[in-house]
Amino acid sequence: MKCPYCNYEDTKVIDSRPTEDGHAIRRRRGCEKCGKRFTTYEKVEESIIMIVKKDGSREAFDRGKLMNGIIRACEKRPVPMATIEEMVDRIERGLNNLMQKEVKSDFIGELVMDELKKVDQVAYIRFASVYRQFTDVETFTKEIQKLQGSK
Repeated sequence: MKCPYCNYEDTKVIDSRPTEDGHAIRRRRGCEKCGKRFTTYEKVEESIIMIVKKDGSREAFDRGKLMNGIIRACEKRPVPMATIEEMVDRIERGLNNLMQKEVKSDFIGELVMDELKKVDQVAYIRFASVYRQFTDVETFTKEIQKLQGSK
């Protein structure tokens, strides 16, 4: 592996251990030339999942985009970043376990809403209002009533 500092091709592994979730290996490396240290992660290469949008267009699944949508819904709410990352991990793992090359965006939206409903109901309503395109107060009220009825 090349050194990110001096581009030298010989680096050695100093320490190697699994990450907290066990889905990757964290390696601490040292450059033979400049002596600087850096960290790399090794994980299983997963197949690309294509997301079929409502308009029929397709794009590759983007974990960052999923994370940003959930972060936006949880803004100013008492939801720790670790909880958001766990939600994204569960959703991504669920998509990979489907063993499908294409997944509809609607399906992912429902997965996100299921996760948010368990964690924070305000974040759930925020996400649902955008995802389901609430057009009036009545639709918004109906969703809140459904949420209250499921308690």
